[in-house]
Amino acid sequence: MPDLFYIATSPISGRGGFASADIPRGARIVEYLGVKISKLESLHLCEENNPYIFSLNDEFDLNGDVAWNPARFLNHSCDGNCEAENKDSHIWILARRAIKKGEELTFNYGYDLEDYRQYPCHCGAANCVGYIVAEEFFDKLPPKDSVNQNPTPSRH
Repeated sequence: MPDLFYIATSPISGRGGFASADIPRGARIVEYLGVKISKLESLHLCEENNPYIFSLNDEFDLNGDVAWNPARFLNHSCDGNCEAENKDSHIWILARRAIKKGEELTFNYGYDLEDYRQYPCHCGAANCVGYIVAEEFFDKLPPKDSVNQNPTPSRH
């Protein structure tokens, strides 16, 4: 399968992934790779602010903070054009809609509300809520015009 994206400087934060060709809706773009770890180890890494953790199942998580995981460069957006799907304990990044060549690939990181103020978002989406949180929490946040305007912390 040809590489569907390349890494370059992102207007959102640090470096990001950009479509190297038009990508149809529903296409598998890349597998989010990493090291399978216990929930206890995951908790420890999250306490150390490792933002690359994905839940695999009730027993294990995936630590994507490894050099051989190009998907770690994909940035958050409140209105991402991609989504993460857990299929048989493999995390796939899929196109939520048709994506044009050169467009930055983004997905909602799905953070919970705990300590949400530590994760400001400046994704630039029309519906940006000002914080990196799962869409299910958007209506529980203060209005965006009251959000601290600090730049989004880089994950790269």
